Amino acid sequence: MAGSEAVGDDAWQAPEGSWASSAANRRSMLGNRNRDTSPELALRSLVHAAGFRYRVAAKPLPGMRRTADLVFRPTQVAVFVDGCFWHGCPSHFVPPKTNPDYWRGKIGRNMERDRETDERLAEAGWLVLRFWEHEPVDHCARAVCEAVQSRRSG
Repeated sequence: MAGSEAVGDDAWQAPEGSWASSAANRRSMLGNRNRDTSPELALRSLVHAAGFRYRVAAKPLPGMRRTADLVFRPTQVAVFVDGCFWHGCPSHFVPPKTNPDYWRGKIGRNMERDRETDERLAEAGWLVLRFWEHEPVDHCARAVCEAVQSRRSG
């Protein structure tokens, strides 16, 4: 590691505008994946094994900056697997004790963006399926397969 982060947490100073309270916290948060998480991989595996094909981490609509975890373009089904921390799960989200104002705003904006994404896709005729990372993957996969099949034959 280069620079002041190699010295240790006591000498470390957060970069301008950083949310990090320590070098270790910053390293940990930067290491979080935004795609190909274990819950996503498990869901993709079951849906693929059921014979369904999809795009991964794709933009459902042209010009939309947001990506869905699984996209079924022909049937217009977008699937999101939301992390409990990042999307404010009502059952599992625990606000951090360090820098709580930052995190309250950050998670709140994520939730607002999720609702806006759902609305934009619904207005364009898409079915949006959202699952929490803690939900049983077999139930999620069944719901995805049933939704795609229903839209194929409907």
